[in-house]
Formats: sequence, C-alpha cells, structure tokens
Amino acid sequence: MSQRVLVIDDSEIVHAVIEQRLALDDVEVLHALDAKDGVRQAIELSPDLVLLDLDLPDANGFEICQVLKSSPVTSPIPVVFLTASTDVAAKVRGFDVGAVDYVSKDADPAEMRARVRAALRTKRYHDMLSARAQIDALTGLWNRRYFDQRLADELAAAQRYGRLVSLVMMDVDHFKLINDRLGHPFGDFVLQRLGERLGESVRNVDAPCRYGGEELAIVLPETTAVSAQQTAERIRTAIAEAPFETESLPLQVTASFGVASTELFDAPSSIQLEGLVAAADTALYLAKREGRNRVVVADAIPRISRVATPAPR
Repeated sequence: MSQRVLVIDDSEIVHAVIEQRLALDDVEVLHALDAKDGVRQAIELSPDLVLLDLDLPDANGFEICQVLKSSPVTSPIPVVFLTASTDVAAKVRGFDVGAVDYVSKDADPAEMRARVRAALRTKRYHDMLSARAQIDALTGLWNRRYFDQRLADELAAAQRYGRLVSLVMMDVDHFKLINDRLGHPFGDFVLQRLGERLGESVRNVDAPCRYGGEELAIVLPETTAVSAQQTAERIRTAIAEAPFETESLPLQVTASFGVASTELFDAPSSIQLEGLVAAADTALYLAKREGRNRVVVADAIPRISRVATPAPR
C-alpha cells in the first residue's frame, strides 16, 4: 500500500515540484494551500508524513507543528519542514517543536526524495512496532489498550462530526466450565478460534478486540444500532452452529452479546467511553441473565430493552 505525504504550502508551484520529484516513489501526495486545510487533512486522512512550509499566510510552521504534535490523533505523524532559510536558530526551534527533519525547497531532487524516504521508512517501522504492541497474543485481535484508544478516537470523531458509533460486547457462555472440564489449553484454543471467526465476520473499518478474559468487543464506526445488532446476531449464529471437536464429543460453544450505540442516547455529543461501555455491558449482563446465547440492545442508560433472539440451547 502506498504511503501518503501531505504537503502544506501556499505555493502551487512548490506543490507541483514536490509531486514531480516524488513521482518515482510509491507515495500518494496530498495538497493543502493553507494551515487550516492542512490541519484538517492531517486529522481526517492520517498521512504518513507532513511536509510543512515555515511561512504560511494564516500561521507559521512552528505553530502548525505544535498543533499537530499536541493532538493524539496527529502526534504520530512525522513532520519535515520545507524552507528556503539556512538559519540555524530556526532549525533548532523546529526540532524543539517536534519536527524530524528539514529539507530545502531548492534541494537536489535526489536529496529531497532520500529525506522523504527516510522519514517514511521510520514511520513504517514505528507503525509496525505500534501494531504489534496492540495485538492480543492469544486471539490475534486488538488488545484492551487499542480498544480504549480506538473507541475514544471514534467517540471524539462522532462528537465533532455527528457520526454514529456502535459497540458490541461479547462473552463466552459457561467459559469457566470449559476450562474446568477440558483444561485451560482447550479454553485457549476456543478463544483463538473465536478470535478468528470474529475477525472474519466484521468489516475492515471495524475493530474486533479482546476486552479481557473471555470477553471480546467490536467497535463499529458509522454503524446504527440495528446494523450492530445484525452483526452480533450473525456472529452469535455462526458460533452456535459450529461445534468444537474434543476427544469425546463435539462441544457446542455459545456466546452472549450486548449492543450499545450513540444514536440511542438523548445527548450523543456528551457520551464518554465509560458510558457507552457501561450501556453495552449492562445489555450483555441482561443477555446472560435471560438465558445466554442471545443478543440484547441497550436503549439508553439505565433503560434496557431485549431484542428477540432464539432461546439458548
């Protein structure tokens, strides 16, 4: 997949020159002619590198770099300053506010490409290490740390742009009995297989995670409560209809699901991570209490309504 470079500069000529110089590399060049549009694109498009002019009509590069580095959404994006100046003090200040490099606008094309490649290579390595640190080793799903950050980011975007976010919490039924009767290695095998099934049942934009123990979760951006319930029901059915083989008899494993969505709250703009998780968790508890192997959707806190699903087997 091509990496993306966002150029923030008020000169269309500079944009054309940079795009021409980077044409031989496998990168997509994004363009912003002012600071406001540049920050917007950085937030919405998450480029792999920002090439930032020091002098823009609506802000200077140092201020823009500080804005980018102060946000958890854009702080991981490396910034390389574009400048025609050789002033040492300016370069020192740039590094102090978070830039990783400087490149002259009239630099040799080979040098500019080399500096861009170096910054993109470092970003790729950083992303790989970051991803590994956020993967659950047993299930291959995202871990709790990633879940907390992703849900917080999606809720922030939902509040800012009026988008929907839904959450599915899932718990394996009678998991303690599985561990007690068949041993923890088999319990681990069950979680591994469920992780695989979960990953195969969601969209690329969704985030299937291991929340803790035998509890899994799915963050679903731009998803209504009805669609989230349908996703949970599809996963519930797939799990219930595919028994696990044991040394004696096939073992049917089932799971219970709680669903919550920002659209079900009276004031979506005020929803915090803890509130959405609590709503989904309360719905999950009700699914367990009503017999397991079912999906329950939270209407709002504290009201919970049950969505009709097949009775537990």
